[in-house]
Amino acid sequence: MHPAFSVIFLTTLIGAGQGLFLALYTGQVYSIANLLDPQDSVTFYAWGSLLALFLLALGLLASFFHLGHPERAWRSATQWRTSWLSREVIVLPVFMFFVMLYGLFNYFGLTDVLFVVRGQLPVDSTLLIGLLATLMAFALYLSTAMIYASLKFLQEWHSPLTVVNYTLLGLASGFTLAAGFAAWTHANLVGFYVGWAVIFTMLGMISRFASLYRNSRIKRLVETSNAIGVKHNRIVQKSQGFMGGSFNTREFFHGKSASFVRFMRNSFIVLVFIVPVVIMISAANAGSFHLLIVAFVVQYLGLIAERWYFFADAQHPQNLYYQANG
Repeated sequence: MHPAFSVIFLTTLIGAGQGLFLALYTGQVYSIANLLDPQDSVTFYAWGSLLALFLLALGLLASFFHLGHPERAWRSATQWRTSWLSREVIVLPVFMFFVMLYGLFNYFGLTDVLFVVRGQLPVDSTLLIGLLATLMAFALYLSTAMIYASLKFLQEWHSPLTVVNYTLLGLASGFTLAAGFAAWTHANLVGFYVGWAVIFTMLGMISRFASLYRNSRIKRLVETSNAIGVKHNRIVQKSQGFMGGSFNTREFFHGKSASFVRFMRNSFIVLVFIVPVVIMISAANAGSFHLLIVAFVVQYLGLIAERWYFFADAQHPQNLYYQANG
């Protein structure tokens, strides 16, 4: 498939934004349970929510560059009963709304205890709003990934690993950013977030390697012989039928060499999984904001390469016909 950078930025930016919010909320839950030190509502939770909203808004903006008629974008939500794209279009703004509420309630100090669970766990409005936002965050991971995992004819995508990878890589980038944000705000959560960022990065590496292994051994359901209805042991295409390109040759094939595709695969393996972990472990004890931000930037650049490879790796069945030029 042809990797569209608008979709690449959409999925990576909102994934990081979801992960960052989930990191913030996890820190709050741990502090309420007296497992971590409490953090300032304004400095940490409100401004952290604003940063998450910024990433989500950038991702939403990027999505409009993929539309032929942006003014008709609202119509994409009308098929929610059957379309995962429609569900994503609905869940994303709902999630952003709850993140905004979470930030506003923390900013204005609307954190009075509403009730206490079992006499030990105080519950305020931000905890309830954060819970709703958390549910929307995971619903958004599912909706975004299922846009691709639900396509049976694209065998590289049609796997539960697609959902797992989208979720784990989003969590990894979000928690990596949370570690840098904690260092910047002098919150006593740097080691906590670094630990979880490393865990999610390693789990993401395992799941992504599993998908690479699976895709390298796919048995094609559609081949040249059954595509054109000719039963023969050896069929070779000599021409695609015309000299120039077309929508089919541009949108369903990446057009890059095999060596370039391998380069992108090796690049994302190094940039997403290896380099950030080394940097984070080095920066954990020092609590270095700059090193942790470098780790996030490197990992995000790797995620762009990873998402490019994700799209380029998918072999559309129509390329059985449009595989040769002239």
